[in-house]
Amino acid sequence: MLTRFYASQSVSLLVPEQPIPIKHYLRQPQRLVKALIDPRQIEPLSEGKFRLKMRPLSFLMVQIQPIVDLQVWVGAKDTISLKSVRCEIRGNDYINQRFHLNLTGQLSPQSVGANTQLQGEANLEVAIHLPPALWLTPKSFLEKTGNGLLHSVLLTIKQRLMRQLLSDYHEWVTTQMENDKTTAIAQTSTVFSQSP
Repeated sequence: MLTRFYASQSVSLLVPEQPIPIKHYLRQPQRLVKALIDPRQIEPLSEGKFRLKMRPLSFLMVQIQPIVDLQVWVGAKDTISLKSVRCEIRGNDYINQRFHLNLTGQLSPQSVGANTQLQGEANLEVAIHLPPALWLTPKSFLEKTGNGLLHSVLLTIKQRLMRQLLSDYHEWVTTQMENDKTTAIAQTSTVFSQSP
């Protein structure tokens, strides 16, 4: 029995002005992915491609652990886009062969006076052929439970983004400013040491 579940989550985050605009931070997908998801669950695969090892999920009587490959890229107007490109289910071969996951997301900077507002949305859809043991379960109950599970996954990612992104951005700006200062001091020292 094929069943589909769906959840969507939007985010709006005001970014206080910093010496380096947030659009420069957003051009580094690896930092953004680590702000979205616990770094212990992420494995970099290549430039802009990451493997997400989700925590085991329990859906009624079924235990699964999705492993999702994500592609992250920067598009027009510094918009960050994210898309699932592959999914594997660990711990249940029956489900793995009958499971399709589609995750998409975008995060765009918008100018608001001296500040920047990040606007984003994520959509998560799962299509699954349920095992025979669940065929007698009412469809409305299955959909409510499945949609609720997907909603909780997206809500967890949103809450982490709201907590982590601004602090990581601030840390990145501080590091960049210190690096620039160190480079400037080193260049000045070189000029003075070369003077007659």
